[in-house]
Amino acid sequence: MVLDKLGESLKNTLSKITKSAFIDEKLINELVKDLQRALLQSDTNVQLVFALSKNIKGRAKEKTLPGITKREQLINIVYEELTNFLGKEAYEIKISKKPTKIMLVGLFGSGKTTTAGKLAKFYKKRGYKVCVMQTDTWRPAAYEQLKQLAENIGVDFFGIKKEKDPLNIYLTFEDKLKDYDLVIIDTAGRDALSEELIEELNTLNQTVQADERVLVVSADIGQAAQKQAQAFHDTCKISAVIVTKLEGTAKGGGALSACSVTDAKIAFIGVGEKIDDLEVFHPQRFVGRMIGMGDLESLLEKAKEVISEESAKDMQEKFLKGEFNLVDLYEQMKSLKKMGSFKKIMEMIPGMGSLKLPKEMLDVQEGKLEKWKYALDSMTKEELEDPEVMNADRIDRIASGCGLKIGEIRELLKQYKQSKKMMKMFKGEQDINKMMKRMGGKMPKGMGM
Repeated sequence: MVLDKLGESLKNTLSKITKSAFIDEKLINELVKDLQRALLQSDTNVQLVFALSKNIKGRAKEKTLPGITKREQLINIVYEELTNFLGKEAYEIKISKKPTKIMLVGLFGSGKTTTAGKLAKFYKKRGYKVCVMQTDTWRPAAYEQLKQLAENIGVDFFGIKKEKDPLNIYLTFEDKLKDYDLVIIDTAGRDALSEELIEELNTLNQTVQADERVLVVSADIGQAAQKQAQAFHDTCKISAVIVTKLEGTAKGGGALSACSVTDAKIAFIGVGEKIDDLEVFHPQRFVGRMIGMGDLESLLEKAKEVISEESAKDMQEKFLKGEFNLVDLYEQMKSLKKMGSFKKIMEMIPGMGSLKLPKEMLDVQEGKLEKWKYALDSMTKEELEDPEVMNADRIDRIASGCGLKIGEIRELLKQYKQSKKMMKMFKGEQDINKMMKRMGGKMPKGMGM
């Protein structure tokens, strides 16, 4: 998941609360110091960290609310303050008129062109007629890259190869834009925000009159994001931010929090290199995942895209009863693979992000699923429906029949047994709060279903 180290540190910090016999001033001070250390290590601005610490300390002195314990209230305070720290509410880019224009701005290497493609795919999937426009006349590969992305996604592309004036590109196609619900304009970047870039963006912005001016900033620049956000805001009054490359950096805290210097909120986060690796940034959900409380809403949204409601209900009943077989396991794994990595999905389930699950259980690669399909094709109906009958002779026969190693067949069976064991842990526990208490915590307000 994004910000793995920060998330792990926050989980360890909160576990001190759940394990402590008493909630006193000493524990609160220790908690705040741990939070400070975790946030500073993720490159979060020092002043912002101290402001957050002050808020938590102040609220920790509040009278305990009826119906919850002091321990539960303290966890909830940390959750709420972290959520407020990252923007409190999600920012929605609304497609309210035709055409709605989004202008992407940012420096070289921030991922603007890739993000233009991801945004186009995101809104196309939601039924909007989308086009992308190339006005980056500085980077030689920008035209071809955006054109290829548009073709792969199935949206229209506008651009003029080798044209040096971005304004001319826009004016050439301006009349055609009224046919679209959404126009995404990819602008040029520089190594730094120079006077030349400022003039170019100002001129383009005045003509385009974009509904959203979105700063694309890379998470790996850490606290430098704050300076970038302020400079671009002064230039073209950015209305929203997209933070890219959050999947591979320990500095993401800087980029996520630095945008607080402007009124612009984070609208999306990039969490991978694939075209679908773009998520709406919900501060509540994001913090929930980081501290092990899960993110059921995002999980359900992802599931709806790849699994029919009827199929999901049938599979849920089988798994909760512990009655699933090898074919069910394979189908479930295949569906989960479409939703992203198994590790990311587990982090969205309340309590599961805190479990130390076996690495092989989280690492179900595409190639492994293909091999498992060969193994299933070599099994008898009895073996598929009741894997408990497997013995050494049967495993040898299956391995010979499908051309796999004996160890690979045993790995499939081990995955089945681990999945069944995990489901038994939660058999009959439909109430998420019960599940959270079992993991040593309580679902904060606003995180329930």
